[in-house]
Amino acid sequence: MADALLEEELRQAAAVLDPVPEALRQLALDAYALHDLDARIAELTFDSLMDALPVRGVTDAPRMLTFRAGEVTVDVEVTEDGLIGQVLPPRSARIEVLGGPQTARPVAVDTLGRFTSDTPPAGPFALRLRTGAEVIVTEWLRA
Repeated sequence: MADALLEEELRQAAAVLDPVPEALRQLALDAYALHDLDARIAELTFDSLMDALPVRGVTDAPRMLTFRAGEVTVDVEVTEDGLIGQVLPPRSARIEVLGGPQTARPVAVDTLGRFTSDTPPAGPFALRLRTGAEVIVTEWLRA
């Protein structure tokens, strides 16, 4: 606790005595925006809002999405409670739910490629999938 307090005091002192120039801050943000420029884009191949047949009596069915990049498929169910999905073929991966220029929420992926997020996406969102050296980013969609 004392270390965290000291660290915060040092951050505040540095911000006052030696602030980061705005031009340097903007350069850092621009450079970070390009950090996964070579990521493959996963194409949306199925969206239940567009492709599914309506079912009589079902008014608020979850939205089902399927993304494909080469041999990798990501199936996602978007509900008011969050996201549920699976990476196929199953593999170890790290997934981040992107929600804006500086928002990335990590999501755990199990050995079968399944993942869940308890936070429903608000506004535009995308998924960033990292499998070893490969980075795949889905198209941006509205929840």
